[in-house]
Amino acid sequence: MRDIRTITLDLDDTLWAIHPVIERAEQALHDWLSAEYPRIGEMFSADDIVELREAVIAEHWERNHDFTFLRRVILARLGVAAGYGDGLVDDAMAVFSTARNDVEVFPEVRPTLSVLREEYCVIAVTNGNADVDRIGISDLFHEVISATSAGAAKPNPRIFETAVQAGGAGPDQTLHVGDHPEIDVAGANEAGLKSVWVNRHGQDWPDHLHPPDGIVRDVGELLDLLGVAAR
Repeated sequence: MRDIRTITLDLDDTLWAIHPVIERAEQALHDWLSAEYPRIGEMFSADDIVELREAVIAEHWERNHDFTFLRRVILARLGVAAGYGDGLVDDAMAVFSTARNDVEVFPEVRPTLSVLREEYCVIAVTNGNADVDRIGISDLFHEVISATSAGAAKPNPRIFETAVQAGGAGPDQTLHVGDHPEIDVAGANEAGLKSVWVNRHGQDWPDHLHPPDGIVRDVGELLDLLGVAAR
């Protein structure tokens, strides 16, 4: 760990819990569509929308990493099918995005990343579409790499290579920190990065995967792992 110069960090479920956020965002979007475009709810059940989502993903497999694009296509098709046209997409996405970026970061995140940012190049690496500006944490990162901007999602090596290039150090001098054993740790290892698994819930490490270089319960423990004194 002494040679680390760049730290890349996953966002969802590493810096905040994502499942309740997505549930609220989906509900907010459903409520808005039901009020503003009621024929969509009358024509499409939840199962119908899941089936449509799967069809869109299959049709646009080359852009499966771009969640925003896929959601826009789905909303447009719902609107057209219900006779409203696709003009609802921008407003619908605004409703979803507002709720999706209403997150509560874990309490150790800001103090820890504030210290790390002074010692390392800190880069967010995410498959999702969180907006760090709207969340209020953009000051904690030197760069944000998303699956959309990289053209590939974790665990594809391409997104890690993009982050390494942005950080300016070699892959062996770059440490990726994330909660998912395969998407984050195995993906980073495959790309030649060091890795730390954020094991917040005390899970067992999957036997079929090469272990990470370090394990922490939350990102706050990175300071001790890296030997960085908290200020």
